[in-house]
Amino acid sequence: MTHKGKRIIVTIPWGTWEVIEKNLKGKMGDKDAEIVRNIVIAWLSEKSFIKKAVEED
Repeated sequence: MTHKGKRIIVTIPWGTWEVIEKNLKGKMGDKDAEIVRNIVIAWLSEKSFIKKAVEED
């Protein structure tokens, strides 16, 4: 089974990226895309969007 996803280009301000890289690299992933994906998923989960989507299905 293959999982499809949406590929996007995201521009993050350099100062913001420095904070992300310094604090999250190795903790939320090793590759840039993996870190950004995990930040988005964590935020969606924190705001209960994922729970709501699952409950609606």
